[in-house]
Amino acid sequence: MIELVGRVGRWALEQLKAALQVSVLMVDTMVWLVIAPFKGMGFRWRNSVESFVEFGVRSLPIVAMISFLIGVIIALQASYTLAQWGANRYIADLVAVSAMRELAPLMTAILIAGRCGSAITAEIGTMKVNEEIDALEVMGVNPIKYLVAPKFLAMVTAVPSVTALAMLVMIMGGWASSVFVVGVDTEIYVTQTVGAIVEKDLLTGMVKSVFFGIAICWVGVYRGFQVEGGAEGVGRQTTASVVTSIFLIIIVDLIFTVLFYYV
Repeated sequence: MIELVGRVGRWALEQLKAALQVSVLMVDTMVWLVIAPFKGMGFRWRNSVESFVEFGVRSLPIVAMISFLIGVIIALQASYTLAQWGANRYIADLVAVSAMRELAPLMTAILIAGRCGSAITAEIGTMKVNEEIDALEVMGVNPIKYLVAPKFLAMVTAVPSVTALAMLVMIMGGWASSVFVVGVDTEIYVTQTVGAIVEKDLLTGMVKSVFFGIAICWVGVYRGFQVEGGAEGVGRQTTASVVTSIFLIIIVDLIFTVLFYYV
């Protein structure tokens, strides 16, 4: 019993320590992003644009392909049930609402977490192992300003941008399978899609995507700064970064789904 209580206590203290470290990281990031530029302390805009290209533009091919295929799958699965009642025209409604509210934001976040969140952890972790972060501090360069703030700005703008395109591509995937496989008329599909989508659907998906981007970036950065023990530590924290990011994405998704359900 004493050993069990000790383990639970150590785990709780470790989680509290991690929460405090993340809180400090969040505050420092917002200071360098919001306050410092207006005080003449500068901001690495070029690096932020380069990170946006990496996180957003270069993620588009895989996100678009997966989104299109998911749209096809949703339409075919919906047709399997709706065809029994002669209601195939409502496939468009199901695909549109599912894509905008849930699937496009969620799949985009998971793919970017696996592709870019892990890369952030690996980059910062490698710099820490090679003592490059210590070198920055010796030269008087703040690591948060140099490494974190540009990536944070890029991530919270890239994820919503890619999500918006993923929504459109997923709806196109549903259209392709509905028209060419199920036999739904294009005009009916478009009419049903336009009639099904409301402003709240788009707002729900975009708000989720912003917070997904925040979670991905801060988890990647935090795990990167926790790297110890050389290349093995980099690999361990990179894996932990992806797992933690996906877990937080699901939690954030649940929170906002419940919130928008009652709003």
